[in-house]
Amino acid sequence: MELSLIGLQNAGKTSLVNVIATGGYSEDMIPTVGFNMKKVTKGNVTIKLWDLGGQPRFRSMWERYCRAVSAIVYVVDAADFDNLSVSRSELHDLLSKPSLNGIPLLVLGNKIDKPGALSKQDFTEQLGLKSITDREVCCFMISCKTALTLIQLSIGW
Repeated sequence: MELSLIGLQNAGKTSLVNVIATGGYSEDMIPTVGFNMKKVTKGNVTIKLWDLGGQPRFRSMWERYCRAVSAIVYVVDAADFDNLSVSRSELHDLLSKPSLNGIPLLVLGNKIDKPGALSKQDFTEQLGLKSITDREVCCFMISCKTALTLIQLSIGW
């Protein structure tokens, strides 16, 4: 299985990769420059995770790394209200690319441990997820700090 993790800077993509790979969370993350790739094997399942930088200068390369993957994982900071509209716009712009037609989408509302984080209903509404009808869409609210079991359950481990 091959997954591309994308989203705006500071959404928690690298933290998520590290939690999946090691089972542990670290506060000391530095921003991803370009991309990182990590292979994780759990039992009979091997997942190649592409962790793509979320700064504006890297967003143009998202499409290239999302072609022919098993699923696109879009990570959003559910407590960063200032960037929700940008995150929505970037997501819908990416999904409009013909080369990505039909690729399943997993949206993760991260950082739900933060005060004032959006509920799943508000999060879904703010990102316009119900308007995405050309592919399978799934949404989970998580915290890389505290919800490891939810992450494991959501990907079948």
